[in-house]
Amino acid sequence: MDPPPDKSLPILDLAEQWLSQDRDPTTRQQIASLLAKEDYSKLALLLNPRIAFGTAGLRARMSAGYARMNCLTVLQASQGLAAYLLSSSTSQAGPSGQLSIVVGHDARHNSARFARLAAGAFVAKGLKVFWLGQCHTPLVPYAVGRQGAGAGVMVTASHNPKDDNGYKVYWGNGCQIIPPVDRGIAESIDANLEVEVWDEGVVEAGKVERLEGLQGEYVEKVVGAVKWDGGEGEVPGFTYTAMHGVGMEVVEKVLARMGLRNKVHVVKSQAQPDPEFPTVKFPNPEEKGALDEAIRTATEAGDRLIVANDPDADRFAVAELVGEKWTQLTGNQLGVLLGAYVLESMVTQNGDKYAMLASAVSSRMLAKMAEVSGKFRFEETLTGFKWLGNKAQDLNKQGYKALYAYEEAIGFMLSDVVYDKDGVAALVLFLTAVRKWQAEGLTPWTKLQQLYETYGHFAEANTYLVSPSPDTTRAVFQAVRSARPKTVGNRKILRWRDLTEGHDTATSDNIPTLPVDKSAQMITCELERGVVFTVRGSGTEPKIKLYVEGTASSAEDARAAAHEVCQQLIQEWFKPEVNNLRLA
Repeated sequence: MDPPPDKSLPILDLAEQWLSQDRDPTTRQQIASLLAKEDYSKLALLLNPRIAFGTAGLRARMSAGYARMNCLTVLQASQGLAAYLLSSSTSQAGPSGQLSIVVGHDARHNSARFARLAAGAFVAKGLKVFWLGQCHTPLVPYAVGRQGAGAGVMVTASHNPKDDNGYKVYWGNGCQIIPPVDRGIAESIDANLEVEVWDEGVVEAGKVERLEGLQGEYVEKVVGAVKWDGGEGEVPGFTYTAMHGVGMEVVEKVLARMGLRNKVHVVKSQAQPDPEFPTVKFPNPEEKGALDEAIRTATEAGDRLIVANDPDADRFAVAELVGEKWTQLTGNQLGVLLGAYVLESMVTQNGDKYAMLASAVSSRMLAKMAEVSGKFRFEETLTGFKWLGNKAQDLNKQGYKALYAYEEAIGFMLSDVVYDKDGVAALVLFLTAVRKWQAEGLTPWTKLQQLYETYGHFAEANTYLVSPSPDTTRAVFQAVRSARPKTVGNRKILRWRDLTEGHDTATSDNIPTLPVDKSAQMITCELERGVVFTVRGSGTEPKIKLYVEGTASSAEDARAAAHEVCQQLIQEWFKPEVNNLRLA
């Protein structure tokens, strides 16, 4: 038992405040029990600081407390979002003159309940609610655009562990929110913490408009965007896994529309939504072992390709049997393959101006393709589809057709469908590309080797260091800035871009073209002999992330350069032993 604190300390006030607001008996009991046991350290952990609303919305472990995801914090966020939407000069009312919002949720524990509570708060504030219910995440931004809604909310924690949940917000343009909207919503939440209504019954009471036919319309949109109809060639047999998430329902409809139901073998143990994710340690297709069940299914079926979605189906992964070994494509490899297909099949010579995008931590190979082909503009953005989607819209306004964007964390955007990552659209685009490559006698892997021969070999060495605290992370980066190294190993630094301090040696005025954020650590350097890297502090985890890419005339040389610089960075810049950083 902890020593009792002074009764005037805020933690007891916060606990009493919680009990006065929370109407969920489970989470009320959690706080009441901790109070009775005088477990003040655990109370402090759960109640303070309040869960922060940022550009990713909310995401945290589910439990009682203002620092976690639960009914009360979801309600408070929803009240604040509604108030901000109603007061925002950029909000557009629908045809009826009433502002509207789209609400959907995944299949995680509590997701349906959180979504219903959010809908209740929105209805109470006078918003029209378009209800999707359980769906894959990209259907929310699609519905925002389709319905002309002012905003959208998706209750999901994507591929996080089973005990997490989240609250993802889209603005009226169908993109994830960016500054200053995120700050405005956060301030509005803080100003609307008193619970006005606790109503989980608005859906069943008919106070929302259900969008029951929208999924079929979305399927037609996706298939039409890749011009599947009329194409020639066959798709070989393949295995699909939904990773215990919500993807199976919409993927079944997509494959039926494409005439590929007889080509797919479904991983049955992972096909239906299951919030326990019983067959995987982490429900993220990128994680080691996540595709083991799919490999078993594919091996039994004789398939040489595996395609996978994460649990909310906004990400997409691929593995191919190369020789006798299953090889999972990295996000960069898959991103380049899809970009190459877009370039070769969707960029036409009709006078249109085209663009494709990738984030600052993704491969430079797409930029090289733009340079060599001269057929499209390449645009780099900050990390995250909130930046990629909004920038794609900006390019469209400038007269470009921004067809495609990707990020190395297996996120891919086909902007004719939605301005966000979309694992189902990526699957459709990939299968369309596979049909073309198959007709040319190529597999995804051999097509990738062909691209390397054309544009040069690109290889990545990505890793992370676990930091004991945000203060340590800031101090480590500040030490690097103060030293301002001229080399990494025996390679000279040719370009230094610091998006925390706002300095770029490659621009005429030394001001970066990308947004500067003093609260986020991020440095990018270009080195001689074909190496580029970005190091940044993670915004959601206690990690320092390193993204290193080598380019060379051979795969071996590119890999060697990337791995060499990665190790040199760890030792020269971050000094794990000195700074108490733990290697991944």
